[in-house]
Amino acid sequence: MKKKITYIFPIYNESENIELLYGTMLRTTKPLLSKYALEYLFVNDGSKDDSLKKLVDIQKKDSSVRVINFSRNFGHQIAVTAGLDNATGDAVIIMDADMQDPPSVSLELIKKWEQGYEVAYAQRKTRKDTLFKKFTAALFYRTLQKLASIDIPRDTGDFRLIDRKVLLAINSMREHDRFLRGMVAWVGFKQVAVQFDRNDRNAGETNYPLSKMIKLAVDGILGFSTYPIRLISKVGYLISSLAFLGIIYAIGYKYINPSGTVPGWTFIVISILFIGGLQLVMLGILGGYIGRIYSEAQNRPLYLIDHIYETKNSK
Repeated sequence: MKKKITYIFPIYNESENIELLYGTMLRTTKPLLSKYALEYLFVNDGSKDDSLKKLVDIQKKDSSVRVINFSRNFGHQIAVTAGLDNATGDAVIIMDADMQDPPSVSLELIKKWEQGYEVAYAQRKTRKDTLFKKFTAALFYRTLQKLASIDIPRDTGDFRLIDRKVLLAINSMREHDRFLRGMVAWVGFKQVAVQFDRNDRNAGETNYPLSKMIKLAVDGILGFSTYPIRLISKVGYLISSLAFLGIIYAIGYKYINPSGTVPGWTFIVISILFIGGLQLVMLGILGGYIGRIYSEAQNRPLYLIDHIYETKNSK
């Protein structure tokens, strides 16, 4: 019996890309059919355009296609999670639908899997993005590498192949604020990089505006590093030391030059504002961790499925 490979595509307002993606995938993966059974799993993450209609039309014609339709938009990382939960392949490949992840690179990932690697992740050599996007991405990955308690490879997204063994390990981790590339790094196993040049987005608007990029960065740092909490103590010790030096200076100056002491209104106001702002920043860091605890304590499902479109016995 042939082994099966599942391709997972999170979909949010990708109507302009779906047909091109599907056609390209069929052509690219055709050489695999002699050796593997293939499954294309699309997760519609509450799209507001006609993405679902196009996906359902494709599914009706191709039994290897399955479509999961969410009850609403739950976010990219949750859509990928739903794909992982429902994938039936011996290996799973996660790809974006905007054609920035070249389908041909997936064949290189499969070769690494055949060589015995249990995770093959696509690592960007170059990327056709704005200077701002390149700068913020570089800053994020380097900051994460410095702060995280595990080694998360630089310049990688979710484009990767994972073996069934790794898939089961990932599916056992049900945290709500998910950073999947960090989770894959955390589980370990035998991993290897495949370098590639990232393409331009084919059509439509990015599903990762600045606000979502910031949230993903926060999830990555808070989910895999306790350094921000430890930083609070370090800053507290530093401020306490400076305050102690200030007290010694003020007392000494008063005795050395009593006539030169002037009521330090400006200094007091600046000190209060500085300490107050610093306290708010520290409270914000604590709030980030407490908010994650609150989400986990609620224990709500990660997502809700409205319908799964599939051909019976296609699994």
